[in-house]
Amino acid sequence: MPAITRVLTGITTSGTPHLGNYVGAVRPAVAASRRAGVESFYFLADYHALIKTTDPLRVQRSTLEIAATWLACGLDPERVWFYRQSDIPEIPELTWLLTCIVAKGLLNRAHAYKAAVDRNTQEHQDPDAGINAGLYMYPVLMAADILMFKAHSVPVGRDQVQHIEMARDIAMRFNHLYGGEYFVLPEAAIEAHVATLPGLDGRKMSKSYDNTIALFAPADQLKKQIAGIVTDSRLPGEPKECDNSTVFTLYQAFASAEETTAMRAAFADGIGWGDAKQKLLELISSELEPYRERYQDFITHPNIVHTALQDGATKARKIASSTMRELREIVGIGESLSRQYVGK
Repeated sequence: MPAITRVLTGITTSGTPHLGNYVGAVRPAVAASRRAGVESFYFLADYHALIKTTDPLRVQRSTLEIAATWLACGLDPERVWFYRQSDIPEIPELTWLLTCIVAKGLLNRAHAYKAAVDRNTQEHQDPDAGINAGLYMYPVLMAADILMFKAHSVPVGRDQVQHIEMARDIAMRFNHLYGGEYFVLPEAAIEAHVATLPGLDGRKMSKSYDNTIALFAPADQLKKQIAGIVTDSRLPGEPKECDNSTVFTLYQAFASAEETTAMRAAFADGIGWGDAKQKLLELISSELEPYRERYQDFITHPNIVHTALQDGATKARKIASSTMRELREIVGIGESLSRQYVGK
């Protein structure tokens, strides 16, 4: 890695922030933003949200909630680049440049697209039934998000590693076709144990599965959601397995090494599921409570959030516009080349 490392993280604005967002993206990213030698870019992926929902109010509300979450959890917009994806018009422009050189076969292999095709095939439908072009082109837009700012490191869950690999492939292809080192080749950064959290039903915690635990839910709602975590039928006193236990995995994501060891021993000793869930509730609440009041303040004063995002977009566009001026020249649509052609 170079002396100055650029780290880029985005969250799709298609729902209320949940524990998976916090553990997998917000918490490690805020910590990373305070390290010396790191330039941090954090964005709200509202273009990506349009692939998943056609409800404009949902996108707008989610944008406010996610931005408020970042700020409440300690992100300092003065130290980082904090912006809304749609406020950077150079990103869709770069997406088109990349679209023109990316191999279709590469996009055919994207996990999300393949999974949708496989579901249709199993249900004896047309392979592309119900699949929009946005889902198919998702990896190219994500590559543009990353390559625009020449990010070296991209914290992601394990299910997103392929997209970083595809961004590298796209960057290498562009560099090769145009004969230069125009793009940095990004690396995926995964935090062990906490990169992807399970949801209430044991599957990946995701807004798409409607199995999330809201990050700043009221105390009674949080208690109800944790009580609803699916467990096995083992009774109090019966030893329980930590592996593949949603309760234990969530606990581990918030616990210290000592607390994790103690809970592992409690599982072996047959702790009841109710008691285990109560310990999980107490642990999560103790970490999030200091942020809750700040979050509510941002939600009730959205103008503060809006100003932070607009200031961040202005700062980010200074880099994006410079990058696109260079790339337009490289591909032959830049102003200097146009002037040369007209002058002949």
